Amino acid sequence: MVFARIDHDEPFYAEKAAEDLAHHGYVPHIEPALQEEIDTEWTYGDYPMHWLAREEVREVSAEAQRIHDDIAAGRLAVHVHAHDGWTTVAVGTYQGGKSVHLHGENYLRQETTDYESEAEAVADFHRQYTVAVRPGPAPLTSIERAAAAILCGSPVLATTQTSASSEPLLETVPVYAAAPGDHEALLNDFLNTHGEWEKYRPHDETTIASHESLALRVEFLHEAVHGDNAWAIAAYESPVGERLWHATVSPTTPVEIAEALLNSLASGNGWGPEPAKAVTNETLAEATRPLAETGWPQTVTARLIEWRAPGAEPAAVSFDTLAATKPNGLIDTWTVWGGNTPHQPNWFVRLSTHTPAALLQDIAFELAYGQGHRQRPTSTARLASRMLTQPPIGRPSQRASRTAGIR
Repeated sequence: MVFARIDHDEPFYAEKAAEDLAHHGYVPHIEPALQEEIDTEWTYGDYPMHWLAREEVREVSAEAQRIHDDIAAGRLAVHVHAHDGWTTVAVGTYQGGKSVHLHGENYLRQETTDYESEAEAVADFHRQYTVAVRPGPAPLTSIERAAAAILCGSPVLATTQTSASSEPLLETVPVYAAAPGDHEALLNDFLNTHGEWEKYRPHDETTIASHESLALRVEFLHEAVHGDNAWAIAAYESPVGERLWHATVSPTTPVEIAEALLNSLASGNGWGPEPAKAVTNETLAEATRPLAETGWPQTVTARLIEWRAPGAEPAAVSFDTLAATKPNGLIDTWTVWGGNTPHQPNWFVRLSTHTPAALLQDIAFELAYGQGHRQRPTSTARLASRMLTQPPIGRPSQRASRTAGIR
């Protein structure tokens, strides 16, 4: 058997295991090197809760170990995570139980808040950490990778360091389930590759890209947070004419979808014909043809026509028939969203009634056929494939506890 903990207190728990074995009639033998580790006094370097006594530190570490084990075993599913400027925070749900907010890493991770529902926990997490939120669990720390490598039987010594990559494993997913990506880089790339768009920055928070025709305008908010609009796009009849249509994009939208919208705009699909008095069935069919071709089921209610993603990942395109009847045509009528629920989506794109069907079709094509990446959820099986990239830290003189044991 192999014994490894993220709090590096294996000698203490090994001694407890030996005592338990003796209590049940076994005669354990503790090797001298391990016994030396058991008898060694220790402290954590730079332990943040310095006011805690030794046993209180162990209680905190034991709780952190339990949380770690629950995540690794799949008993606690982590939905999203963020970095609060000091450490990692996350939100997860226990199998058949409560949802919780988590704070800290390794032997300092704690539950901070309980929630009755997953939706409430995720919504409050987004409210607190806004644009910093990322899907899935955070990448494994060096300590977690070390424990995983040992438990999987890898020949790891605390004094050995490998050159294996420490990058988190990624999985390929439908584009609507992908991580947000770098919207700043998308803006820069768009401006660098489309010379007909001129950039100016009225203030630090905003960059505006204006087409040479002066009839198309893209506004990017650099510090947008969850729930804000990172992108605002508008098309006009002429430089001094009326606005024809507009669109907004959240900062958490997968960057591939935002890119599809911008590329369609740059290709000339932003103008289209003069806005019609009403959106016809033919317009709807043209705009959503890629979704129909790939099996997105369509539902019709008293107000909405909706096309839902056929897989397990939540996503949809909806058309508000009531909003489409408003006279000026500048109300958000089309909504593209993904993740969580339609009322509290992880990301969204909203477009007004007379958005050109060709541009809508380009977005629908990306939704239907596009792929992206997100961090692969941690599981016991995946931990086995991780290699140690740096030696574990924390408890001094831990080398003997890795190689000596109880017989």
